[in-house]
Amino acid sequence: QVQLVESGGGAVQVGGALRLTCTASGSLTITGANWYRQSPGKERELVASISTDGATRYADSVEGRFTISRANDAKAVYLDMERLLIDDTGVYVCNAGPILQVTRIPGKIWEEWKYWGQGTQVTVSA
Repeated sequence: QVQLVESGGGAVQVGGALRLTCTASGSLTITGANWYRQSPGKERELVASISTDGATRYADSVEGRFTISRANDAKAVYLDMERLLIDDTGVYVCNAGPILQVTRIPGKIWEEWKYWGQGTQVTVSA
């Protein structure tokens, strides 16, 4: 049974904007979330995160252009993407819900959440 449903992907020109939504089903609530991007021929990249306390983090490649946020009822998480670039093209996958594990590396804390969405395609063209 699918726990997270993603929507909002599509085709957009360079410089455009999109809002991606990850919606939790049933009794699931989103205490924190990661947005990953998977592009052909590239490694999966963590592009944005929001923690339980609301703190946000971004990959250098999207810093200043993307914004991650969580609905007040904790039933959805959003990724607002502005000034899109061709390299932003890919399948965006939501990882959200209760905490699964925390990995602590010097200078970095990486949180992973229990559930995954199916992904939504974003295509940016000139």
